[in-house]
Amino acid sequence: MSDQRKDEPQRGVALKTRDKQKSKRPRMYRVLLHNDDYTPMEFVVRLLQTVFHHGESMAQQIMLHVHNSGVGVAGVFTHEIAETKVAQTHMLARQNESPLMASMEPEDDPDAES
Repeated sequence: MSDQRKDEPQRGVALKTRDKQKSKRPRMYRVLLHNDDYTPMEFVVRLLQTVFHHGESMAQQIMLHVHNSGVGVAGVFTHEIAETKVAQTHMLARQNESPLMASMEPEDDPDAES
Protein backbone atom coordinates (compact mmCIF):
# COMPACT_ATOMS: atom_id res chain seq x y z
CA MET A 1 0.00 0.00 0.00
CA SER A 2 1.04 3.54 -0.62
CA ASP A 3 1.84 6.06 2.07
CA GLN A 4 0.15 8.76 0.00
CA ARG A 5 -3.35 9.89 0.88
CA LYS A 6 -6.05 9.65 -1.73
CA ASP A 7 -6.99 13.33 -1.48
CA GLU A 8 -3.43 14.54 -2.17
CA PRO A 9 -2.53 15.25 -5.81
CA GLN A 10 -0.13 12.79 -7.36
CA ARG A 11 3.22 14.13 -8.38
CA GLY A 12 4.70 13.39 -11.76
CA VAL A 13 1.38 13.20 -13.59
CA ALA A 14 1.25 15.40 -16.68
CA LEU A 15 -1.99 16.54 -18.21
CA LYS A 16 -2.17 16.86 -21.94
CA THR A 17 -4.02 19.92 -23.15
CA ARG A 18 -5.54 20.33 -26.56
CA ASP A 19 -4.76 23.27 -28.73
CA LYS A 20 -7.89 25.18 -29.51
CA GLN A 21 -8.67 24.97 -33.18
CA LYS A 22 -10.47 27.87 -34.72
CA SER A 23 -13.47 26.44 -36.53
CA LYS A 24 -14.17 27.77 -39.98
CA ARG A 25 -17.59 28.83 -41.08
CA PRO A 26 -19.16 26.47 -43.60
CA ARG A 27 -19.18 27.55 -47.21
CA MET A 28 -22.46 29.18 -48.14
CA TYR A 29 -24.48 28.71 -51.34
CA ARG A 30 -26.94 31.00 -53.10
CA VAL A 31 -30.17 29.39 -54.25
CA LEU A 32 -31.18 30.99 -57.55
CA LEU A 33 -34.60 31.08 -59.18
CA HIS A 34 -34.68 31.32 -62.97
CA ASN A 35 -37.38 33.16 -64.88
CA ASP A 36 -39.59 31.42 -67.42
CA ASP A 37 -42.59 32.53 -69.46
CA TYR A 38 -45.04 30.04 -67.95
CA THR A 39 -44.83 30.03 -64.15
CA PRO A 40 -47.44 32.34 -62.59
CA MET A 41 -46.01 35.16 -60.48
CA GLU A 42 -48.39 34.27 -57.64
CA PHE A 43 -46.95 30.75 -57.50
CA VAL A 44 -43.39 32.13 -57.23
CA VAL A 45 -44.42 34.47 -54.40
CA ARG A 46 -46.14 31.62 -52.55
CA LEU A 47 -43.09 29.40 -53.06
CA LEU A 48 -40.76 32.10 -51.70
CA GLN A 49 -43.00 32.41 -48.65
CA THR A 50 -43.35 28.69 -47.92
CA VAL A 51 -39.98 27.21 -48.92
CA PHE A 52 -37.71 30.19 -48.25
CA HIS A 53 -39.72 31.77 -45.39
CA HIS A 54 -39.83 35.29 -46.83
CA GLY A 55 -42.57 37.72 -45.90
CA GLU A 56 -45.03 38.74 -48.59
CA SER A 57 -43.31 42.04 -49.35
CA MET A 58 -39.85 40.50 -49.70
CA ALA A 59 -41.25 37.60 -51.75
CA GLN A 60 -42.86 40.11 -54.12
CA GLN A 61 -39.56 42.00 -54.49
CA ILE A 62 -37.58 38.83 -55.21
CA MET A 63 -40.21 37.60 -57.70
CA LEU A 64 -40.13 40.93 -59.58
CA HIS A 65 -36.33 40.88 -59.64
CA VAL A 66 -36.36 37.35 -61.08
CA HIS A 67 -39.01 38.38 -63.61
CA ASN A 68 -37.11 41.49 -64.74
CA SER A 69 -33.54 40.17 -64.53
CA GLY A 70 -34.01 36.55 -65.52
CA VAL A 71 -32.52 35.20 -62.32
CA GLY A 72 -32.54 36.11 -58.63
CA VAL A 73 -31.34 34.94 -55.23
CA ALA A 74 -34.03 33.26 -53.15
CA GLY A 75 -31.72 32.71 -50.17
CA VAL A 76 -28.24 31.80 -48.94
CA PHE A 77 -27.68 28.53 -47.08
CA THR A 78 -25.17 25.83 -46.26
CA HIS A 79 -24.67 23.21 -49.00
CA GLU A 80 -27.09 20.61 -47.65
CA ILE A 81 -29.86 23.09 -46.95
CA ALA A 82 -29.40 24.76 -50.36
CA GLU A 83 -29.69 21.33 -52.03
CA THR A 84 -32.88 20.65 -50.11
CA LYS A 85 -34.39 24.04 -51.06
CA VAL A 86 -33.62 23.42 -54.75
CA ALA A 87 -35.21 19.96 -54.57
CA GLN A 88 -38.30 21.32 -52.77
CA THR A 89 -38.66 24.05 -55.39
CA HIS A 90 -38.48 21.54 -58.23
CA MET A 91 -40.92 19.18 -56.53
CA LEU A 92 -43.52 21.90 -55.89
CA ALA A 93 -43.08 23.30 -59.39
CA ARG A 94 -43.69 19.88 -60.97
CA GLN A 95 -46.70 19.25 -58.73
CA ASN A 96 -48.13 22.54 -60.03
CA GLU A 97 -47.19 21.73 -63.64
CA SER A 98 -44.72 24.59 -63.71
CA PRO A 99 -41.31 24.62 -65.44
CA LEU A 100 -39.76 26.80 -62.72
CA MET A 101 -36.06 26.06 -62.29
CA ALA A 102 -33.80 26.62 -59.29
CA SER A 103 -30.06 26.18 -58.99
CA MET A 104 -27.34 26.81 -56.46
CA GLU A 105 -23.91 28.38 -56.64
CA PRO A 106 -21.21 28.92 -54.02
CA GLU A 107 -20.82 32.32 -52.48
CA ASP A 108 -17.40 33.92 -52.49
CA ASP A 109 -15.43 32.57 -49.53
CA PRO A 110 -14.41 35.52 -47.32
CA ASP A 111 -11.97 33.30 -45.38
CA ALA A 112 -10.04 32.28 -48.51
CA GLU A 113 -6.58 33.69 -48.82
CA SER A 114 -5.82 35.62 -51.98
